[in-house]
Amino acid sequence: MKNDPHQLHMGYVWMICLVAACGGLLFGFDWVVVGGAKPFYEAYYSITDPATSGWAMSSALVGCVFGAMSAGWLADKFGRKTPLILSAFLFTASAVGIAFSTHFDIFIAFRIIGGLGIGIASAISPLYIAEVSPAEKRGRFVAINQLTIVIGVLAAQIVNLLIARPVETGATLVDIQQSWNGQLGWRWMFGAGVVPAIAFLVLMFLVPESPRWLVRAGKEQSARNMLARIGDQHYADATFTEIKTATTQAHANNQQVHLRSLLDKNVRPVLFIGMVIAVFQQWCGINVIFNYAQEIFASAGFDINSTLKSIVATGLINLIFTIIALPLVDKVGRRKLMLIGAGGLTVIYAAIATAYATGTMGLPVLLLVLAAIAVYALTLAPVTWVLLSEIFPARVRGLAMSVGTLALWVACFVLTYTFPLLNAGLGAAGSFLLYGVICAMGFVFIFRKIPETKGVSLEVLEQKMLSATVKSVPFETKKHSV
Repeated sequence: MKNDPHQLHMGYVWMICLVAACGGLLFGFDWVVVGGAKPFYEAYYSITDPATSGWAMSSALVGCVFGAMSAGWLADKFGRKTPLILSAFLFTASAVGIAFSTHFDIFIAFRIIGGLGIGIASAISPLYIAEVSPAEKRGRFVAINQLTIVIGVLAAQIVNLLIARPVETGATLVDIQQSWNGQLGWRWMFGAGVVPAIAFLVLMFLVPESPRWLVRAGKEQSARNMLARIGDQHYADATFTEIKTATTQAHANNQQVHLRSLLDKNVRPVLFIGMVIAVFQQWCGINVIFNYAQEIFASAGFDINSTLKSIVATGLINLIFTIIALPLVDKVGRRKLMLIGAGGLTVIYAAIATAYATGTMGLPVLLLVLAAIAVYALTLAPVTWVLLSEIFPARVRGLAMSVGTLALWVACFVLTYTFPLLNAGLGAAGSFLLYGVICAMGFVFIFRKIPETKGVSLEVLEQKMLSATVKSVPFETKKHSV
């Protein structure tokens, strides 16, 4: 192992990255709390048809789309910090609004407001972390964003389990509607999100702005001061020179960044790769397990009470394997982990589809679902955000990240809205078989198009990505690894 030519202040880097990644925690909480509350708010609002059920679940994704669309402009105009503060306000408003909603339209409106916060935070949190992290540890730090998403997911699952009161076997829709769960329980589930939202809001005022954005904004001394807090003077000088050179070159080529900048012949292939991996992370199908756990486990013979416990089990597995993934992103590499994830899910989905088709119920299905979540948490979940945060050129990074995240949330909306319809038309077996085919196609794309990016500075990586021909086997970067 090579000795670092500079000293890093790792405690400070961990602190600012963890605070920025709290946007991921709120994203995870808001995204999954709805799954546990689903049988209760549906009873309250008398939702019985698949289309309305899908809209209640996926409406937040409308906000995600608009949040992602605006994130690039906000990040380039106001920096990385201010939009994250805005997202904290939106999360807080959503949690309070849903908790006190008395009409389905109000419920939907505040779900969309929460989605705006998710869209902004999901685009900018990993972008900020990538821009403040040392190159040799960037993968691990950006993966922290996925870790906090998973912590938010597990927190929501535990909150749902603790708040929900046992439901009697054979309870009807009316029984649930008139119960404590149907009247107040689901409100407390959503309202609990106020606590982490306010904490995120307060903590964001303690972190600095991204040094790379500061250089682009002409605030060079502030950027130098920020870099000096991340590492010693050698690190600060070397990194500032690298950033300044890349920024000067970008300005010489094109001072203004517009949407059409993404259509540049050198940027288009990179943007295409980013959009495909973003879409694939959603269409690999794992999120339907979190959002429609009730239907999936009910199909396998679980009642509501057992389902809530099984959901917490999925959250624990998700957390454990995300923690395991943190060092692997920089050690094993992005490309290998993506291939393992796509291939592993293809096999597991085939097994799940077979289990449903043959009438296998209970524990075998639960174990297969947990295996799928473990593979996803170890590979596709963290690595996708790492790749999206680092592959785009500096001058269009905010805008390109916004477009990549937009593609992710559009794909997520399609996935979430269509699952009740797919489940009704194809059944659980057919649905998981379809996701398996998508994962097989994803494996082929990753093998042919995705480069290895570990251990390379954002500026060096930019030159590699823009000069590489993305036609077959990706370029190798091992000689740059730390």
